[in-house]
Amino acid sequence: MNVKGKVVVVTGGAYGIGQGLCRRFVREGAKAVIVADVNETGAKTVADEIKGIAMTCDVRKEEDIINLVSFAEKKFGSIDLFCSNAGIMVVGGVEAGNEDWQRIWEINVLAHVYAARAVLPGMIKRGGGAFMVTASAAGLLSQIGSLPYSVTKHAAVGFAENIAITYGDQGIKVFLLCPQAVRTEMTRQGGGVAAVDGMMEPEQLTDAVMESFQREEFLILPHPEVKKYMQRKTADYDRWLQGMRRLQTRVIEGAPLKR
Repeated sequence: MNVKGKVVVVTGGAYGIGQGLCRRFVREGAKAVIVADVNETGAKTVADEIKGIAMTCDVRKEEDIINLVSFAEKKFGSIDLFCSNAGIMVVGGVEAGNEDWQRIWEINVLAHVYAARAVLPGMIKRGGGAFMVTASAAGLLSQIGSLPYSVTKHAAVGFAENIAITYGDQGIKVFLLCPQAVRTEMTRQGGGVAAVDGMMEPEQLTDAVMESFQREEFLILPHPEVKKYMQRKTADYDRWLQGMRRLQTRVIEGAPLKR
């Protein structure tokens, strides 16, 4: 898949991964990039920089996503690539409050549902399109220190898989982005255990995205080590769980993080 001449929408586009994607798509020759974010000022700043279009969008609200898709389709006739990228982190385990669980569920999972529901019918009618979900390596493995993040990112992975299965033969290309630690607002205080293989800059991540687009590979792993960790997990689940518990102990004790 080539983004040159394409119309692209990126949610969570004002900062971090979303901002990096918007900048890269413009460099790759996209016809138009719509920077959608709940932060109106942030979206406008990025849009002005790349000569894109800013849209205020709270992905927790299905109406906002419907309006975003409707605007893009009316202005450009189609959306060629929709990047459902917005996401948040909530620290804690089962004790995390119901409000935190609801918020992270709406942003990290339901927002993908709302986006697909709004954009896929038009893509199918026009004969095809692409949809990318930004999940996390935590959705393939786990997230020590954050049960809500791990659960919702696992759900996002399952969602993307099912969309790929259901609509792949109807011209819909689905991509699943699963990085470890990336330098964003979320990792301002450090990447924690996710940074065991280093902190990646958003610009580096976009290299992996473009390479996977070119190869039309579903799973995008900016940190290639994640594939090895997945293989260990599936080869011996119990051993993998034991290893994760040891890793958790090192995190609690403040020991150096090494795989």
